[in-house]
Amino acid sequence: MDLGLKGKIAMVSGASRGLGFAVAEALAREGAAVSISSSNQTSIDDAAKRLPAGGAQVMGAVVDVRNAAQIASWAQQTIDRFGGVDLLFANAGGPPAGSTLSFDDAAWQNSIDLLLFSTIRMIRAVVPSMQKRGGGSILVTTSSSVKEPIPNLALSTVIRAGVSALAKTLSLELATDKIRVNQIVPGRIDTDRVRHLDEINAKKQGITLEQSKARSIAAIPMGRYGEPPEYGRVAAFLLSDAAGYMTGATVQVDGGAIKSVL
Repeated sequence: MDLGLKGKIAMVSGASRGLGFAVAEALAREGAAVSISSSNQTSIDDAAKRLPAGGAQVMGAVVDVRNAAQIASWAQQTIDRFGGVDLLFANAGGPPAGSTLSFDDAAWQNSIDLLLFSTIRMIRAVVPSMQKRGGGSILVTTSSSVKEPIPNLALSTVIRAGVSALAKTLSLELATDKIRVNQIVPGRIDTDRVRHLDEINAKKQGITLEQSKARSIAAIPMGRYGEPPEYGRVAAFLLSDAAGYMTGATVQVDGGAIKSVL
């Protein structure tokens, strides 16, 4: 299947590793020009070198997604370099683990900036270019917590629900501009973030890391963690013209772990 991504211009945040890198890699393999960002210069330079696209088709930028000015600058740099933006994958690292009442106001505000405001600001930065180009595709990544709250991940659970509502709202508001907005929900994909959460759960439960991971796997019908490229390929499809009649959708990549009907 031709996803229709050749010649498209994509921005992918949080792309130096994990899910973000997997999406950037999938888009690059399909022929898109990819502008990637991370908060660390060394990490984003290394990621840019590892992408399969040629040097002329990859741009790396250092961006703290909690910083509105840096997001706006990244979008403008991308437009200056490639001529516009067709696709956006909005992604950010996860906030700290912990229960609802264990965090003070500063922790909540920092996480809101990290997850919710970053998404709003990235979308605000790219929509004018998409409108000028006759349309576009936006994909936001959230978490299985938008369907089932995850114990000890209060910040992520509460704030990502807002990101989910944002994606649905924007899908209605931007449809007449031929801009699609969808949401992708990862389950337990084998990334550094999930390994870190396994370590936290192991310590909290007083068991070994191997036992903690085994308990998580036991709850997944497919009996394993997902691999980042599996997630990246689904994201590339949702961003592509092959999914041209999909907007406002939520797609799970979780091995069947989420038990909700919808």
